[in-house]
Amino acid sequence: MAAPVAKGEELELRIDSLAYGGNGVARLDGFVVFVRRGLPADTVRARVTKVKGGYAEAAVVNVVEPGAERVEPACAHFGSCGGCRFQDLAYEVQAREKEQQVRDALERLGGLSGFELEPILQAGSVYGYRNKLEYSFTETPAGPALGFHRAGRWDEVLEIERCWLTTDLGNAIRDAVRDWARAEQLQAYGQASGEGYLRHLVVREGRNTAQALVVLVTAPGELRGADRLVEALRRFPEVRAVHWAVNDRPAEVTNLPTRVLWGEDAIEEELLGLRFRVRPNAFLQTNTEMCERLYEIVLRYAALTGEETAYDLYCGIGTIGLALAREVLTVWGIESSEESVACAVENAVRNGLANAAFFAGEVGADLAELRDRSGPPDVVVVDPPRAGLAGKALRAIVRLEAPRLVYVSCNPTTLAGNARELCSDGGYRLVQAQPVDMFPHTPHVETVALFTRDAA
Repeated sequence: MAAPVAKGEELELRIDSLAYGGNGVARLDGFVVFVRRGLPADTVRARVTKVKGGYAEAAVVNVVEPGAERVEPACAHFGSCGGCRFQDLAYEVQAREKEQQVRDALERLGGLSGFELEPILQAGSVYGYRNKLEYSFTETPAGPALGFHRAGRWDEVLEIERCWLTTDLGNAIRDAVRDWARAEQLQAYGQASGEGYLRHLVVREGRNTAQALVVLVTAPGELRGADRLVEALRRFPEVRAVHWAVNDRPAEVTNLPTRVLWGEDAIEEELLGLRFRVRPNAFLQTNTEMCERLYEIVLRYAALTGEETAYDLYCGIGTIGLALAREVLTVWGIESSEESVACAVENAVRNGLANAAFFAGEVGADLAELRDRSGPPDVVVVDPPRAGLAGKALRAIVRLEAPRLVYVSCNPTTLAGNARELCSDGGYRLVQAQPVDMFPHTPHVETVALFTRDAA
């Protein structure tokens, strides 16, 4: 059956809901149209940009009648910046839509039923919540500036005057580096041309420790004015470390080896009463306040008695594993990043938790060896990347036959696929799940899911 719309056609549509990823969902005689910039309850005029067999994609030309849940965005850059998508949608509606997206993913994509979906845990702060931001340099008539990519553009960076997702400190550090770069007459790197020197700026904050770490990323070449950069940043008492990294490839990456220009090789953060060292490239949830709430859900789902052997898979710097360690017999963690594992080992010592051990390795390849060394786990916690558990890793986890599996997900669609396999072939049952909004004004949502397995 042919699609009822054609590419380039303009349609008047009413938006029903939001799909995962942020596009509005409209229906034309039952045919689904995903509408970029469409919000629930809007009536819009939209131009069709793509037609597939079962759906079409469109972009808003103009809003005919705004929904009652539209609000005035706080940020002057909203709409042009590729960061926030939903500052113009009331926060309570954002949270409601995210909860429904998790339910839809688990029921429709995962084919699951009979589980409890707890109400979404809304963010405590809807602005100023990020503890890490990565800026790109761009060239302006006034000299180099810092900002984010324009919406939909890989080759154009929008200068940012104030980002509402970071703190006053984060904004001030960015501006201080901009002023230094202009004083030194350095040139911003152009992604399209491949020319220039200044590439990125990374600012990390320890929110509960009032510490900050700054990484300047450049193209190859001598760093002119390094002493003056350090001087400019040391004016902020929170800044404890200034690092420099070199990117000699076209790809826009910041996860690079760094050289300490001044200060420490890491900063510290405190979560649930535990102290953690955080190096430049180590993973840490970017919303400190909600990270603690997320881990409290993990501990509740784990239902620990103090006698368990626990596995912390994709353990990062050991945040989840060390939270478990206070309530179990032993914790064993695996992580592919050697830098993160080094942090995890240090963090175990720092917190006096001798019952936690961490190793560099791949979950799919090294889990059997870990089981031989430590014995079978009573509870497994997994916190995989956005792509979820790959087949080899998923099969290795199933073979552990742990009675309880707590899955921390940053992508409900990959969670749904993994959940389907765990329940259909792995002998598990999805008991309950709770969405957690770590990232207001964006399409992203975290979910903690509990799976149990009956004893054979």
